Amino acid sequence: MDGDLSEGGMQTVALNENAVNSESQPLAGGGASLQNAMSNSGISSPSSPSQPIPVSQNRPTSLPQYPHNPGSSYTSPANANSPAMSPIPLATPTTPGSENGAAVVRSGAGKMESIKTWSISTYKCTKQLISEKLGKSSRTIDTELEGQIESLRDTQRKYSQILRLARALSSHFYHVVQTQQQLGDAFADLAQKSPELQEEFIYNAETQRTLTKNGETLLGALNFFVSSVNTLCNKTMEDTLLTIKLFESARIEYDAYRSDLEMLSQQPRSEVSSIKLEEAQRNFSMYKAHYDRLRADVAIKLKFLDENKVKVMHKQLLLFHNAVSAYFSGNQTALEATLKQFNIKLRSPNTAPPSWLEQSVPETFQTIFGTLNSPTK
Repeated sequence: MDGDLSEGGMQTVALNENAVNSESQPLAGGGASLQNAMSNSGISSPSSPSQPIPVSQNRPTSLPQYPHNPGSSYTSPANANSPAMSPIPLATPTTPGSENGAAVVRSGAGKMESIKTWSISTYKCTKQLISEKLGKSSRTIDTELEGQIESLRDTQRKYSQILRLARALSSHFYHVVQTQQQLGDAFADLAQKSPELQEEFIYNAETQRTLTKNGETLLGALNFFVSSVNTLCNKTMEDTLLTIKLFESARIEYDAYRSDLEMLSQQPRSEVSSIKLEEAQRNFSMYKAHYDRLRADVAIKLKFLDENKVKVMHKQLLLFHNAVSAYFSGNQTALEATLKQFNIKLRSPNTAPPSWLEQSVPETFQTIFGTLNSPTK
């Protein structure tokens, strides 16, 4: 063997089953052969030869298979009778985020179903509109309600015209008031520089200042009139018209599904046609209820709008008449009384709002601050 190793060769030892089995069996032959083998190999013998030598066992070539039913609890055979071991149920493993993934899938399915329903409804409504324009389909008409709706639209157009003209009048009159104020300042300045015409300039300066003051009062009444008419025309009426638009859309949907139901009811009876007919009946009932609800809402809003319009315009037209008449007749007392009657507070365009300190201090300190801020003569 030493010769083989020195020459660079390698000796192969073949192990068969008998050799393996012989190694795994206990050494039976007394202690003599064991002592000789140990002495030859240079291993000292144990102090007590009577102790047993551990026996090597065969290595299993495959894992043991234990029968079990799917979904039942699995128990290790080695510890089957151990009370400390609890059975572990075999369940489908869940990965992190699987619930979120399922929620995303459901949300996507809901969106696809919503898009599908919207597409079908849009197609039916477009088909119904084209059929109505071509005269191939009938439409539901409420004569009384349609007349009220048309009257409201005509009223809004006329009120929009009044609003446009009132704004123009207010804008032009504002420039008139500004011009009168500048003219009064110019007259007052010339009164100081022209002694020979001082009395005439002072007369005209006082007149223009009075006209400016009354003009600002009338301008406040005009602005209040414009604001009220704008609210009535562009908010109250527009809200009712928005409900009318929803009602007209519901009417088109109702007529579309009504036409669909009438067409399916005329087809020959079969299992498929019966299912489609039941679905069309359900859709028709749903859209009919929606149409009836919006028709009732439109009728109520038209009624309240008419009452509100009469109250608002009665007040605003009275204000407009009294203010304009008092201004152009030169009745300053009647003009101020008109603004007090309608609770209109005027604010001079050149007056700055009071500071927070002036609003918070007592009246005595306000008097002091007013005295300090007054120009010295």
